[in-house]
Amino acid sequence: MKEQIKKIIYNYFNGEISEDLIKIEYPKDKSMGEYAIPCFQFSKVLHKSPNDIAEELLSNTQLDGNCINGYLNIKLDRLEYTKNIIKEICDKKSEFGKNNIGNGKKVVIEYSSPNIAKPFGVGHLRSTVIGEALKHLSVKCGYDVTTINYLGDYGTQFGKLIYAYKRWGKEENMKDSVVNELKRVYVLFHEEAEKDPSLDDEGRAWFKKLEDNDPEALEYFEWFRRESIKEFEKTYDLLKINKFDSYEGEAYYKDKMDPVINELAAKNLLSISEGATIVDFGDDKPALIKRSDGATLYITRDLAALFDRKRRYNFDEILYVVGNEQALHFEHIKKIVEMMGYDFAPQVKHINFGMVLQDGKKMSTRHGKSVVLQEVLNEAIDKVKEHITNKDDLEIDVDEVSRIIGVGAVIFNDLKNYRTNDIEFNLNDILKYEGNTGPYVQYTYARIQSLLKNKIDYDISYNDLEINDYIWNIIWLLYRYEENIINAKENNDPSIIAKYALDLANLFNKLYASEKIVDDDVNYSQFKLLICEITAIVIKDSLSLLNIETINKM
Repeated sequence: MKEQIKKIIYNYFNGEISEDLIKIEYPKDKSMGEYAIPCFQFSKVLHKSPNDIAEELLSNTQLDGNCINGYLNIKLDRLEYTKNIIKEICDKKSEFGKNNIGNGKKVVIEYSSPNIAKPFGVGHLRSTVIGEALKHLSVKCGYDVTTINYLGDYGTQFGKLIYAYKRWGKEENMKDSVVNELKRVYVLFHEEAEKDPSLDDEGRAWFKKLEDNDPEALEYFEWFRRESIKEFEKTYDLLKINKFDSYEGEAYYKDKMDPVINELAAKNLLSISEGATIVDFGDDKPALIKRSDGATLYITRDLAALFDRKRRYNFDEILYVVGNEQALHFEHIKKIVEMMGYDFAPQVKHINFGMVLQDGKKMSTRHGKSVVLQEVLNEAIDKVKEHITNKDDLEIDVDEVSRIIGVGAVIFNDLKNYRTNDIEFNLNDILKYEGNTGPYVQYTYARIQSLLKNKIDYDISYNDLEINDYIWNIIWLLYRYEENIINAKENNDPSIIAKYALDLANLFNKLYASEKIVDDDVNYSQFKLLICEITAIVIKDSLSLLNIETINKM
C-alpha cells in the first residue's frame, strides 16, 4: 500500500517530486487515519504551502482522508481491507509475512558457541536464543542461511585438562555427566597448581602435544569435544534448536592462521611491539596477532575463520552474535580486513547483546560461579508443572505443556528486550500469565483455540458488517506483519517481533473483553471467529520466529 500511495503522488506531480521526498508515516492519533504524508518537504519544489499541497492531493487523487497542519492523512476502506487480509492469511497461513528481501543472498550466523569441557552456562543463553531467532527471521525473508556453533575448544587450558584427567579422572564419576567430571578435575588442577607451580609446565607440555597432533593428546581432545557436544545437545533439545550446520570451533583453525599472518606481513601491516606482533591502528589500541612467545590469539583464529568462511560460503553478510564486551575485537577485525584491501568488511556485523542479571548483578551462584542453563530451564519447567491445575485432563501432556511454557517464558523474557540492553532474570515474574510475558501470549493463543471450537463451515456475508475499532486495530496490525518482519531482520532485532506478538495478544484480549465472540447473530459470530483464526495463525508464526512453541490448551 505504501508503494501504491507513493506511485499515486509521484504520478500526480508528473515526476516533479522525487520518490525519495515522499515519506509515509503512521499518525499518532489513529482516528486521523492509517497513513500520514507530511507535505512540508514538497513546498520548496512546488512553491506552495504544505496545506495547499495536501488539499490538492486530496481533491485530485483517489486518496481518501483529511488534511490537517500540512499533513495528508489517508484512511483505508476498513471492510475491503479486512476481507483482503482474511483471505490472504487464510490462504497463506504460516507463509503469511514471508518476503523476498533476501532472495539470492547468503547469511552466515555464528552463535551460541559454548566452551567444551564446561557446562553450558546461562551466559550463553542470550547468544543462543538471539542467534536462533535471527536464523528464523532470515529464512522468513528468503535468505540462504548457514549456522555455525564456533565452539571454544582451543588454548592452554585443554593441555591442563588432559593432564588433570589422566591424573585424577574417575571413571565411576562419568555415569551421570562426563562434563561435570572434567570440570571437577580442571578445578582440582588449579587448586594443586597453587601448591605446585610445576603443574602449569605439565599443562603447557600437553597443549604443545595437542598442537603437534600427538595421537594420545588428540584422542583425549576429540573425546572431550564429543562428550561436550552431547551435553550441549541436551540443552538444545530443551530449547528445540535443531543441529547447527557447523560445529567447527577455534581448534579447527589452529593450522590455518599462517596464510593470514603471511598476507598481513606481505602487505606491511605487521609491526613488533615489546616482542609481540601487532597490527598498529595509530591512535586506536593495536590488535595483538602473536604474543612475544609466538603464540597466536583469539583474533588471529577469528581472522582465519572469517576468510575461510568467505571462501566457502561467499556470504553477503556474516553475523557474530557475541556480547557487548567484544565490540573492540570486531572493530579490529573489520579494520584489518579493510587494511588488507578487501571490500567485504561492511558485511561483517557484530550482533552485540547485554548481560543476564539477577537483582541487578551478573547472574551467578552464591559462590560466583556460572549458572548451568539446563538447570535454569528445568527449574522453569518444574515451576510451571507445580501450577498446572488440570493435571488430570487427558487432553494435555503435562510434561510437554510445562516444557513449552517454561522454556518459552525464558526465551521470551530475553527476546522482548532490545538485545544491547542487560536483562533482568526473575523466574517468578517471567512465568506470570499476565503482563509482558511469554505465557501471556501463549495463553492468548490457547484461548483462541478454545473459541475456535465454535467455528462452523459458514459462508459469511460482509454486506452489513461493521468493522469496529477493536476489530480494525487487529486487522491493521496483521496487515503490518511483513513490515515488522523486514524491520526486525534489517535491524537484526528480534525484540520487534516479541513486541509485535505482545501487541497482537493485547488487541485480541481487548476485543474479547469488549464483546461476546459467539452470540445469537450467527453471521457476525462466525466473522469474529474468522478474526480469531487469523489472529491465532499470526501469533503462532510470530512466536515460531522467536523459536517459541504454542499449545492449544493451558
